[in-house]
Amino acid sequence: MENCQIGAGQGLGTVLRTTLTNNEEVLMSKQNNGALISRSDFLKTAWSAAGIIAALEFGGLSLFYMQPRLAEGEFGSIVSVGPVDDFPAGSVTHIPDGRFYLSRLKDGGFLAIYQRCTHLGCNVPWDQTQEKFTCPCHNTQFTANGELLTPPAPRPLDIFPIFIEDSIIKVDTGNPIVRQNFDPSQVVYSGLINK
Repeated sequence: MENCQIGAGQGLGTVLRTTLTNNEEVLMSKQNNGALISRSDFLKTAWSAAGIIAALEFGGLSLFYMQPRLAEGEFGSIVSVGPVDDFPAGSVTHIPDGRFYLSRLKDGGFLAIYQRCTHLGCNVPWDQTQEKFTCPCHNTQFTANGELLTPPAPRPLDIFPIFIEDSIIKVDTGNPIVRQNFDPSQVVYSGLINK
C-alpha cells in the first residue's frame, strides 16, 4: 500500500491506494471513514443512474403522447346535441358520437344516459316498441330514465352532465355520473330552474 497526496484545493486529504488480487485499483479516503469504492463499482453506479434517468424521461414522454387528443363533439369531450325543440317530450335519441342516449322525459326534462350497461359494459340499445333499454348480453332492462327494471345489472345506467346554452343542449361525456338510483334532481330542464 502506498500513500499519495492529492494537490492543494482538491479537498480529499490523504488517499491510500492499494492493488487488490484482481488488479482493481481501490481508493480509500481518510475523510470518507475508510469506505472503499472501486472504479468499476463507480462506473456501474453512474451508468445505472444514467439509465434510470433516461427511462424516466422516456416514460414521461410516452405518457404525455398517449393521452387522448379530444376534439370537440367526440366522446370524452363536450358534445353539442342540438336545439331543445328538436327533441319532443317522451323521445329517446341515440347520439353515436357521444356514446349516449338523450332521453327527453314526458315532463320535458332531459337525461343523457350512457349506453354502457352497468353489469358487464355491453352497449345497451333503446327498444322503441317496448319503450325500454334492453341489454343484449343478459337481458337486463332499464326505463327511459335509466332506472333498473330487471337484474343482473346492479344499478341504473350512468348519466352524463347536461347543460343548456342559448337553447342548445350540450353534454359533458368526459365526466360520467355513477348513480345508485334515479333521483328527479338528475333531470335537466330547458328553463333556468330544474324541477
